[in-house]
Amino acid sequence: MTRRAWALLLVLCGTIFLEGIDVAMLSVAVPSIRSDLELPTGTAVWVMSAYVLGYAGFTLLGGRAADLFGRRRMFLTWLTVFLGFSMLGGFATEGWMLIVARFVTGVAAAFMTPAAMSIITTSYEEGQQRNKALLVFAGTAAGGFTLGLVIGGLLTQLGWRWVFFAPVLLGGLILIAALRLLPAEASRPAARRGGGSFDLAGAATAAGAMLLLVYAIVRLEHGFDGWRFTAGAVAAGLLLAAAFVAIERRSAAPLVRLGILRKASMIRADLGALLFVGSFFGFQFMVTLYLQELRGWSSLETALALVVMGTDAVLAPTLTPRLVNRFGNARVIFGGFVLAIVSYVLFLPVGLHWSYAAMLPTLFLTGTAFALAYGPLTIAATDGIEEKEQGLAGGLLQTATQFGSAVGISAVTAVYGLVAAGGDGSPESTLSAFRAALTVPVAMVVVGAVITAFGLRGRRGGRLVEASPSTATAEARPGSVPVA
Repeated sequence: MTRRAWALLLVLCGTIFLEGIDVAMLSVAVPSIRSDLELPTGTAVWVMSAYVLGYAGFTLLGGRAADLFGRRRMFLTWLTVFLGFSMLGGFATEGWMLIVARFVTGVAAAFMTPAAMSIITTSYEEGQQRNKALLVFAGTAAGGFTLGLVIGGLLTQLGWRWVFFAPVLLGGLILIAALRLLPAEASRPAARRGGGSFDLAGAATAAGAMLLLVYAIVRLEHGFDGWRFTAGAVAAGLLLAAAFVAIERRSAAPLVRLGILRKASMIRADLGALLFVGSFFGFQFMVTLYLQELRGWSSLETALALVVMGTDAVLAPTLTPRLVNRFGNARVIFGGFVLAIVSYVLFLPVGLHWSYAAMLPTLFLTGTAFALAYGPLTIAATDGIEEKEQGLAGGLLQTATQFGSAVGISAVTAVYGLVAAGGDGSPESTLSAFRAALTVPVAMVVVGAVITAFGLRGRRGGRLVEASPSTATAEARPGSVPVA
């Protein structure tokens, strides 16, 4: 790729890195925030959950908005909102202030991330250039989360407010570079180009359904406590989802063209991403809990122990493209799921006094599995989608991953709580609860592997083939980044 193409990719990757470290740093800082502001347990939990609620609730809308109102415009606008509310979170003196700031930051990420992803898929030619860019993008996302754990541990030592201020400093640099590098063509609203309009009723019902369903998923952490309220949220969410489908069928300019849901490879990739990301975050959450609560490790010691999982940031842009080119996208994704199964199963017999050396194989294999699966899943979720719907495809993928993270963390927390409640509170009883919760990530990747296996039938699709000069010229689009 040319220098300008790499520079644009660096800016877009900086955004997903920013989003990753923001989430990771806060997860490390929550205990300090809770202690300093004297927050009750329920409020502390919602400091984390509010972000997921805003992100998952509006990602679908955010992806479509990028197509309709301009990718550049949505990216720059919501990056600014993200930075503004991150700064406000650093000045919070009450729990509700943090919750509001985190919710709006999540909403900003829901619009910003699909816009960044659709800029990649529309600025780099389909084939080797686009796939390589997406693999680098995915690897940066994973690396941001892993490094964010360490950075969060260090910043928390200085004061938890720096966890909110540090992303503002990084994001400011990204915003300045983006103003110069983002293709101007991406700012032209699709509605203006193609005569489309905005489906307000579809947007309202979609956002409402997503918010209610994610809220119900987050409430799974409470187990059977308040189950009627959880069931009511599920029922209301499903009713709004049904209303959304009915509205989209009748709309002349639907928010989501329902025909896109007939693309089997995209749906398979989105389901795979939901299950894989859910298992990854659920597993990482339980390992963090095991090291800090059962073993007594500090937040910084835990973060340093998990750094080895950041191998995905190195392997995703280096090893994964070669494997995809040789074996095809579907086979590499399936290999990532199989490796994740092996990794999680190795950790199931975890003991009270396991050495770090005993944990190391699982941590390394988990990072490697992420490198193999996540990037190719991103490619599969956007491959073959028309340019005018790339934002929608990115929004569907990000919605799936956010749902997955909420399901993974909530499910392991619910299983852990139910089993621990039946125990005597001893270390052995607590360990049994950990082991029971660790079966959830195993089950999720097993189901994901089965779904992914349906894409293996005689296909080696998704190879990173080099386009010929004639093909590159024929497929070049207005506003695309010049590539070598």
